[in-house]
Amino acid sequence: MDIALELCDTYIFDRFYAAALPSQPAPLSLMNRAGNWTLSDLKAASPWQFEPASSILSFAPGEAAYLSQLTRDDIYRQAFSQALISVPFMSILTVPFFLGEVRGYSKLYDSLAEEPFPYYNYTQFPLFILFTDFFIYLIHRGLHHPLLQSAPYHVFPFLFPLQKFTYLALFGFVQIWTVFIHDGEYIANSPVLNGAACHTMHHLYFNYNYGQYTTLWDRLGGSYRQPNEELFRRETKLSQKEWESQVTEIEKIVKDVEGEDDGSYRGPETVKKSI
Repeated sequence: MDIALELCDTYIFDRFYAAALPSQPAPLSLMNRAGNWTLSDLKAASPWQFEPASSILSFAPGEAAYLSQLTRDDIYRQAFSQALISVPFMSILTVPFFLGEVRGYSKLYDSLAEEPFPYYNYTQFPLFILFTDFFIYLIHRGLHHPLLQSAPYHVFPFLFPLQKFTYLALFGFVQIWTVFIHDGEYIANSPVLNGAACHTMHHLYFNYNYGQYTTLWDRLGGSYRQPNEELFRRETKLSQKEWESQVTEIEKIVKDVEGEDDGSYRGPETVKKSI
């Protein structure tokens, strides 16, 4: 990550710091070229007027709006708020890994000529994919914790050599792939790749398709479920009939696992005896 830090410092942070913390104090206000006028200062000190984001951002209902009890605006607001809350915590967890990389404790190397053995510059790509795919499968299946699912990406360069620019490229690939398998565009019905349709089966039934890139580990672990053919047909993939069928199957699985739900969530009432 030292490459990313150097690029950010050169093109972003240095300019930001120069503007935010200049060596010479800037005038309080530049209105009418009278930076220190009392009138300008009063305007600068006036209460900040703003409009809530909900009045600016408006989203029209999508094709599958009936699938959720929330309005489309509420769904996006919830997604934004969850992202803003989770990003700081995820950043704190990744800082030790990035600090270790910058301080030279990882096995990252600079030049392609520094590869540990011939053709490793090519081998590192499938090695990274297989390693992270396998351990994400284990974490996903065993814990299903989103904060731990990213750990294999950061652990890999401490266990295996990895060229620095390759690391950045793979890190970008991971982000793009994560978007692809959640975007709801069911294009490839591949028996090998864990595409959007395959990953949708995981979100619907939870106990299938834990892999990130491939179906290899799910097949070996007996947790692979082939996506429904209806998901690949434009006229049926968002049909209410198809999703009601999925909901019915999900409820059947929940019933098999948890039993009948009588709507009572309290323990048996204790009868108080009078002495």
